[in-house]
Amino acid sequence: MAVATLASRVAGFLRILVLAAALGLGTRLLDTYNVANTLPNAVYELVVGGTMASIVVPLLTRASLTEPDGGVLYAQRLLSLIVYVLSTVTVVAIAAAPWLIDLYAPGFTTEQRELAIVFSRFFLPQILFYGLSATTGAILNIRGRFAAGAWAPLCNSVIVIAVGVTYLSVAGSAVAGTGLSTGHLLLLGIGTTAGVVAQTILVLWALARSGFPVRLRLDPRGIGIRRIGKLGVWVLLAVLASQALTAAATRAASWAGPGGVTAYQNASAVYLVPYAVIAVSVMTAILPRLSQYAARGERQRVTTGLSRAVRTALVVMAPIAAAFLLLGPHIATVLFAHGNSSPATVRVLGLVLAGFGLTLVPFTSYMILQRGLYALQDTRTSALITALVAVVGVAGCAAAGLLLPGEDIVIGIPVAYALAYTVGLNVTALVLRRRLGHLDGRRLVRTHVRVLTATVAGAGCAGLVVWAVDPATWTGALLTVAGAVLAGGAGYLAAGRLMRLAELRHLLNLALPGIRTW
Repeated sequence: MAVATLASRVAGFLRILVLAAALGLGTRLLDTYNVANTLPNAVYELVVGGTMASIVVPLLTRASLTEPDGGVLYAQRLLSLIVYVLSTVTVVAIAAAPWLIDLYAPGFTTEQRELAIVFSRFFLPQILFYGLSATTGAILNIRGRFAAGAWAPLCNSVIVIAVGVTYLSVAGSAVAGTGLSTGHLLLLGIGTTAGVVAQTILVLWALARSGFPVRLRLDPRGIGIRRIGKLGVWVLLAVLASQALTAAATRAASWAGPGGVTAYQNASAVYLVPYAVIAVSVMTAILPRLSQYAARGERQRVTTGLSRAVRTALVVMAPIAAAFLLLGPHIATVLFAHGNSSPATVRVLGLVLAGFGLTLVPFTSYMILQRGLYALQDTRTSALITALVAVVGVAGCAAAGLLLPGEDIVIGIPVAYALAYTVGLNVTALVLRRRLGHLDGRRLVRTHVRVLTATVAGAGCAGLVVWAVDPATWTGALLTVAGAVLAGGAGYLAAGRLMRLAELRHLLNLALPGIRTW
């Protein structure tokens, strides 16, 4: 399963690179494609996605343990409800496509808007298939079958990568505008949605193979729809707030001219990779234990667990954040300066990635502390803080749009994110301190000071490499990134050892068992 998850993430990232090379980073075409392909995820998250992990999975688990048939009928009814609701939502969304495009991308030209509407009508049926895939995957997980759900996103990415490569081979460099031939439009529109359909078919096939009778029930009542609605109120508020922030950022990026939306979205995808690989692993490991401690009233152990998780994530995320700040433009060149990409947009993307370096640490710590509220079953406070983060972030994006020159608007977006998540982090910490009595403040401050010192030392070593190597070419950028990462990593480890950074030593011992660190 771990291999499947890693392979799916790698393929997902490769998909971003291929589409950037094929459709042209910095072209209006790629911006249009990306905005249209954002809509199915946004609508799905608003309607169902936000409640899947927090409400639907626990209800399926309870039914599997308490129902005489092991929860089969309950799961069938729930799956049927998802199909009926999302089918209706899909039809409404397709009809409302022009308004959705205007909501997310008011800065598009008339030609872009028209193409985005056409693309979105190809893409919006994905809403139904996302819901089917997620619900089917949840049922599989309850039945102890995890492989299909882990491999399914890889199937999706492989198909879209094939679409991107095919488009690049048949269209060549004729991607500067938004005037697509019918064949190219069908290739991108149908091919992209085919990836999501294939992902859904894979998990449905796996569910049928597990012995589960896959069938729709005409009457889905009997699953506690009212109860789901009550439980989902605060979750829905949190999802609405998160989607509002995403929409505000996309709207601001659309005013930055050609490539603005893609620069924001691709830089965001890069900055979220270390969070997804490292921080999510930490949170997945600690949440069950935190919930157990909270249920037993062991608040001291909740505090200790949260403190350890924040400190462990910090020692990894801080040097990565510094790398984004120092090497953002060089990383962007290595990853995206291929195919039909515009050098000017690659440069902007690098600056946006550098800006996201300011966001990585507060965002990671905020998300970890939010798990403390989940463990305490305080979804109301969590949702209200999420709404506050969204308000600050939306205001920051609006300020960037009003105060910065057109092409620089997108660079202000990660700064707005950094401010929003810093506010959210501090408010969450204050709430948890009141709920738990204390939050291990002295140890957290001590670790932050030591990590900051080690990070500055590592950044200094990396800076020497940046100064010494000419990054004017793609090869130069690659050598700069590789040399700076090696030098910066060595400097960070040396400084961490001198200051006896216990969390870093613990991680090294886990990664390199049998090798003495300090």
